Amino acid sequence: MMKKRIKCALLGGLVLLLIHSASAQLQGVKLLNSPIDISVDFKDFENTYYLADSLSNFDPSTGSGKITYKRFQYASRMAFNNMLAVLQQVPANEFPKTEYEQSPELPFRIEFVSARTLRIRMSSGFQVKPDQASLMLVNGSAPIDKDDWKYAKINGGHRYTSKFGSVTILTQPWHVELRDAAGKLLTKTIHHKDNADATFTPVLPFSYVRRASDYSRSMAAAFALSPGEKIFGCGESFTSFDKRGQKVVLWADDANGVQNETMYKPIPFFMSNRGYGMFMHTSTPITCDFGKYFSGVNSLMIGDDALDLFVFLGEPKDVLNEYTNLTGKAAMPPLWSFGFWMSRITYTSEQDGRDVAAKLRENKIPADVIHYDTGWFTTDWRTDYKFAADRFKDPAKLMSDLKKNGFHVSLWQLPYFTPKNILFNELVSKDLVVKDGKGNLPYEDAILDFSNPATVKWYQDKIAGLLTLGVGAIKVDFGEAAPNNGLYYSGRSGFYEHNLYPLRYNKAVADITKQINGENIIWARSAWAGSQRYPLHWGGDAANTNTAMAAELRGGLSFGLSGFAFWSHDIGGFVLKTPENLYARWAAFGLLSSHSRSHGAPPKEPWAYSPDFLNTFRITDEMRYKLMPYIYAQAKDCTERGLPMVRALFVEYPNDPGSWLVDDQYLFGSDMLVAPLFEDVKERNVYLPPGEWIDYQSGTVYQNGWHLIKSGQVKAIILVRSGAIIPHIKLAQSTMQMDWSSLQLITYSPKGKKAVGMVCLPSDNKLHQITSSDKNILNDPYQGKVKWIIKPYSQNLLK
Repeated sequence: MMKKRIKCALLGGLVLLLIHSASAQLQGVKLLNSPIDISVDFKDFENTYYLADSLSNFDPSTGSGKITYKRFQYASRMAFNNMLAVLQQVPANEFPKTEYEQSPELPFRIEFVSARTLRIRMSSGFQVKPDQASLMLVNGSAPIDKDDWKYAKINGGHRYTSKFGSVTILTQPWHVELRDAAGKLLTKTIHHKDNADATFTPVLPFSYVRRASDYSRSMAAAFALSPGEKIFGCGESFTSFDKRGQKVVLWADDANGVQNETMYKPIPFFMSNRGYGMFMHTSTPITCDFGKYFSGVNSLMIGDDALDLFVFLGEPKDVLNEYTNLTGKAAMPPLWSFGFWMSRITYTSEQDGRDVAAKLRENKIPADVIHYDTGWFTTDWRTDYKFAADRFKDPAKLMSDLKKNGFHVSLWQLPYFTPKNILFNELVSKDLVVKDGKGNLPYEDAILDFSNPATVKWYQDKIAGLLTLGVGAIKVDFGEAAPNNGLYYSGRSGFYEHNLYPLRYNKAVADITKQINGENIIWARSAWAGSQRYPLHWGGDAANTNTAMAAELRGGLSFGLSGFAFWSHDIGGFVLKTPENLYARWAAFGLLSSHSRSHGAPPKEPWAYSPDFLNTFRITDEMRYKLMPYIYAQAKDCTERGLPMVRALFVEYPNDPGSWLVDDQYLFGSDMLVAPLFEDVKERNVYLPPGEWIDYQSGTVYQNGWHLIKSGQVKAIILVRSGAIIPHIKLAQSTMQMDWSSLQLITYSPKGKKAVGMVCLPSDNKLHQITSSDKNILNDPYQGKVKWIIKPYSQNLLK
């Protein structure tokens, strides 16, 4: 029955993907929840386009003024049997002409948030509520920096300068130019004249569109791309790591896997290797053309009728820190969440949980969480927040007994309610769900409207009942299908609420979990800007293939470059039974991610495979548990600086050109480098950034550059940066059983040289730097309260 259900789900997903692909080729074909690609509205002959032309007035003291826009429409032009769509200036078409502007003058403003962050705000028309509190921003708004930027009038415009760069505003033609502290041009806005005479390709400049169909408007922020420029981020994107040359649609979608262009977790933020990043502060659909149509232009087509764009100056660490200062840094998850999560689809009874817990301990597989997926209700998949009475005699005692043995329990649920759900009528009668224009339901299901405080309270009361029983974490599944044609309690349509839905959903569960359990922990699939405040998120329903494993890493790297410190994925893939060799290789990747969960089609339990596999899995899992002081300290550092645990090489080595090219390796924190095995091989080519690197399994020392390196018992290449201290702890079967009063410091440095590392004890959650030389610790942050055992690296750390 289980195999049949999984195969049906897979077949349905494949059909859906095929139809999605076909719909992109068939004009006018739309399917439920198809991502909205608004770029088509910027190529429509029926629409009117207003091109930003000149700065008509400007007050330097406030950074505000007005931009004059010229009116254009597309016209066809034929040359030698080739037809082009070109923009041509047109007269006004409104009546009476005295009441409407031919060339409107509209608001433009530059604001400063910090010495590295500025904000560009523009509008395509009158705004009824221009400055509402934003759920995406910490405290609902951005701070104002009045001291770090100095103004100077220049020939033809205005310039503001901080110690990290400058922004220049030119009057005619209107441009905004961004430079670094050395004066190098990072990027600039694109004006119609920039391309009118320089290329035969019709390029849309900085502008907005007014649709003929409904007079709605959307902005297009066009910026220059430079030769060799690379773009990264945009959320958990599974396509090529460098987004240069791609068109990326930012619309939350059930991606049905990890190998297509749609995303569970789109984030309207990206960074460039030229030293800047941009955050498009909106929840509307966005299409980013990163030089796909025209290689020299980055076109950010934003569904909103106003532009709110934050720009960050600096290297990747600076940009991530600034972005997460604005939208929030990840809260520190509890220690137990960093342990191994054992799951499958699905455990269905109290006895299942007890049996799995017993087997984990019997086989000495360190673990901290038992996850119940869709089958803990009376009817599989039908969320009613109640344990099936015939299969769970005493859920509270189950939680208590498991916790005594070092386990927390995680529970699955979702925010959609089928007509057969006992809660369906209650939700509808209390107006707690999303409605359509008729006041009916947009879907067959009732969808919780998290923009309604009454809905949030109703929902949190249900979740609170489970947490009070002793549940440790709630799986915040789905959330990508909020109706785009729905009307929400907020007064806005799904055009604005769809992408915001995951953030509201994440927040609702995180807040009640913190209130009841005092811990910052959820397990979520969907996300939007600001969701990083509510860890953690996992990578969706991967196939059980080598290519899915590689795509999962690309998604995780991109997600980490979008402000998210913590991220996990289904070890071995989700859809089918995992091939043993793939499972062993994926386990190394998964157990060297910020959080680790085996999940998917059964069997997932390591003892269900061969004795050799069980031994390999155990050794890999034991390595993670011994590394827990390193993992916990690195996690704490990530929460303070907005850094990801699964980290692209260039975050630590921005001045190394090679580090910008690697998408199949990662840094696990700041000091360990992991190169997963994506094929059934025992060695692979590995790129090492500047400095010396020491093999964690063999002790072999490597210089920077490319090396063919063999894996060891753990099926991955794992290296440590020379000069690092990697703190270890005595092996325990649960984080609850760990003794943090005695830590082993493994020094990876030449004899007589100082080594540096970090320690954070769960008892105080304070991050400390430690240094040592040979067998002496040079700065004991705990003044004798912790016993330090200092050892140089060797070849037997896994024993």
